[in-house]
Amino acid sequence: MNDRSTVSARQRPRAAYALSPDHTPHVFAAAHLQRLAELCDIPDAVPLRQFDDARAAAVLAEVEILITSWGCAPIGAEMLVRAPKLRLIAHAAGTVKTFIAPEIFAGDIAVTHAAAANALPVAEFTLAAILFANKRVLRFRQIYAESKVTRHAMPLADEPIGNYRKAIGIVGASRIGRRVIELLRPFAFEILLHDPFVTPSEAKALGVTLLDLDDLIRRCDILSLHAPSLEATRHMIDARRLALLRDGTTLINTARGALVDHAALEAELVSGRIDAVIDVTEPEVLPAGSPLYTLPNVLLTPHVAGALGSERERLGALIVEEIERYTRGEPLQHGIDISALERIA
Repeated sequence: MNDRSTVSARQRPRAAYALSPDHTPHVFAAAHLQRLAELCDIPDAVPLRQFDDARAAAVLAEVEILITSWGCAPIGAEMLVRAPKLRLIAHAAGTVKTFIAPEIFAGDIAVTHAAAANALPVAEFTLAAILFANKRVLRFRQIYAESKVTRHAMPLADEPIGNYRKAIGIVGASRIGRRVIELLRPFAFEILLHDPFVTPSEAKALGVTLLDLDDLIRRCDILSLHAPSLEATRHMIDARRLALLRDGTTLINTARGALVDHAALEAELVSGRIDAVIDVTEPEVLPAGSPLYTLPNVLLTPHVAGALGSERERLGALIVEEIERYTRGEPLQHGIDISALERIA
């Protein structure tokens, strides 16, 4: 049988959607939905919004594949009873740890997700932030807006700024961290890495210099965070480590707000000693009076580094490919190994 041919009705696994249409525009394009309808028997294409009503009970009793994305209700241990035939959860978004219970991973249900697809726009956002930060774009913007005269920017232009031979510190060789490293290769950067799970031989293969976190922070011109949010990484960038940053360094956080002690970061940024590009905060929305909204040395964005608009189609495409592999009896490429669950975002 041709890989792209329609699976026969006898072979097709029964599937259902569990997501919020309001939160998932563009994830599944028309072509994606058509292909899923060819691969799977989907008797009720209206997404489940909850799992404890009569409609959900009827759907889940027969479902083999649950296709999820943003807005999916929590999937607890009771799903093992509600969906006795469930064998695959295919999540068309990034993290699954926030809504899938550990008991699901411990059973016979495979879980795959589109974190690899979501990593691409985050890495692109980070690259743009690095290039702009080394060019001191925020500072130039402030000078130009205040003076309306281009020559007033010349003193800053004569400082040793720019992207030539700068040291970029990457914290975390995650999917995103590794993609950022790939994107940085064409530039004349020194790439530094801190990740306790990366060996010297792996670092050599990546083309990076592996360092202790404190040493990396002391040496870098840009500090870019790509570690998961775990108890061990909470506030790993604290007041002591922020003080190790050289004057003029830029902190970029597209990972999780909890990695940084925000009170300590705010104090450093208010002083004007360092700059920051911050896409994630703790709390997720800062208080209305936070100075980070208006500081000229801060670019604060509302968690937009990940897939937006048409970028979301990558997520749906990846999940369709995973379901195709499942229907052909092939290994999943993006399945989650329970042994790695503690260390992923």
